[in-house]
Amino acid sequence: MPVNSGKPAAASPRIAVVGCGAWGKNLVRNFKALGALAAVHDADADSARSSAAEAGVAALSLDDLLASDEIDGVVIATPAETHGAMARMALEAGKHTFVEKPLSLDVAEAGGFVTWPGVVAWC
Repeated sequence: MPVNSGKPAAASPRIAVVGCGAWGKNLVRNFKALGALAAVHDADADSARSSAAEAGVAALSLDDLLASDEIDGVVIATPAETHGAMARMALEAGKHTFVEKPLSLDVAEAGGFVTWPGVVAWC
């Protein structure tokens, strides 16, 4: 039986999935099931609109998503060659960031992320 600490339950984080392709669709489905999905983005606007409609959330531009105070975290499921740049943009926007592997195709770039203050990297 779960223990009730007497504290109010924390609100679910509001997550945006960036990349609605093959793997991104799984992430959209799972974050929706968790009640945490707030928005989606894909470079292919039709794919973003379709995923957004299926999930009942907004399809946002990347700039709007990163600027939104309504988005706490970003899950990146784009082609691997874009991971490093996308992660940098999300981190610089102050978003909690999860990147599907690999973090970057450039080892130096990936290693650089772990030196940022407040960044925790798990492999």
